Amino acid sequence: MFGVGDPNARLCFLGEAPGADEDRLGEPFVGRAGQLLTKMIEACTLSRGEVYILNVLKCRPPGNRNPTPHEAGACRGFLERQLELIDPEYVCCLGAVAAHNFLGVETPIGRLRGQVHHHAGRKVVCTYHPAYLLRNPSAKKPAWDDLKLLMREMGVEL
Repeated sequence: MFGVGDPNARLCFLGEAPGADEDRLGEPFVGRAGQLLTKMIEACTLSRGEVYILNVLKCRPPGNRNPTPHEAGACRGFLERQLELIDPEYVCCLGAVAAHNFLGVETPIGRLRGQVHHHAGRKVVCTYHPAYLLRNPSAKKPAWDDLKLLMREMGVEL
């Protein structure tokens, strides 16, 4: 599964890998975490159709575990080509796995969030993965702060 959304989007949301629902339906972020991501996007006065949603991995890892570096490396060319074609100005990394793989760092997500990073000619904001937010509702406020930072950078009024 490669992604969904506007192929000319200014903003891409980058997750780690498809889950069971995504694997079954062939579209990223369609399960409970995807429903929350849609609400997050809409809270930013955008729609799923105005952004592009993709994952580091293009298929679900066995047991829905985190992708190995080898698996992420095997999909890296696809991810780079997608971003080259879409050419977004902004990338929002959803969770540590996406942030680590995209930025090439091992910094904890708690230290990556709350700031704008620059990578491969793009502005990057990292925040908590929607699945994490479902398990840890107290992290929703910091995630909202990250999205407000991203929208300010994009010039979007909230």
